[in-house]
Amino acid sequence: MSFSIAPSAQEPALPEAVVQQPRAFGYVLGDVITQRALLQREGSPFELAKLPASQRVGIWLERRAARVEPAADGKRWLVVEYQLINAPRILTTITVPPLLLDSKRADVKLLVPEWAVSISPLTPQSAFDAGGLGALRPDRQAALIETAPLQRQVWIWFIALATTVAAWVAWIQWRNRAAAMNRPFARAWLEIQQLDPASPQAWQSLHHAFDRTAGRVMHAETLPFLFEQAPHLQPLRGKIEEFFAASSERFFGSRTQDAAVSIHSLCELLRRVERQYER
Repeated sequence: MSFSIAPSAQEPALPEAVVQQPRAFGYVLGDVITQRALLQREGSPFELAKLPASQRVGIWLERRAARVEPAADGKRWLVVEYQLINAPRILTTITVPPLLLDSKRADVKLLVPEWAVSISPLTPQSAFDAGGLGALRPDRQAALIETAPLQRQVWIWFIALATTVAAWVAWIQWRNRAAAMNRPFARAWLEIQQLDPASPQAWQSLHHAFDRTAGRVMHAETLPFLFEQAPHLQPLRGKIEEFFAASSERFFGSRTQDAAVSIHSLCELLRRVERQYER
């Protein structure tokens, strides 16, 4: 340890440090009492082994972090601060305890002597005895705030937010519909939704989608050109060929329709492939 309580009367007297003691009066709760001890013994520098620890000292004081400060003349001073942490009810004298400082040499020590100071209560005792403080006052009522303007502002911002969201949703829907109208199979899907899938108009809508995708009128014989222009349709080549074969049989053969071909299912698959390809 770098410090201890001063030795008893039976032990040899230790050299006392040169100390700049604080004033001896006028302290109240929260004040800081500062001691400055010269780190020098018998004219030679005193090499402090360790700073005094920060800790509570009795019921009145708490020692704060000590530090070493150099002076302009080159001498070094140990600065020790004590904070008053309790308030007495009457004027009281207390003692700043002594410090026994240890040197880096085991046989060399230095004593910072104790120092008496007076501390005062925050409120004179007579004020308590005479009832001068009186009864505790009730809490002051908080001022009322007019909330009507705040409510109006909240509604205005809510309406503005709702309008913005509605406009954004409407724009998204319009954009998606406009994009769908520009995609051949998406447009055909919208048209087929309004028609009977067995009607000639439904089949013609899907034919027109193939024509717009290829950039020319498509027949079963010209399907290779379609897959050259739209290679993303290759995974559905078998279903597309089945559709054209069924269409040829429907419009130019003996049968009126081929039950194996579902216009709805095929157009939905083509619409998904078309949308994924354009992303």
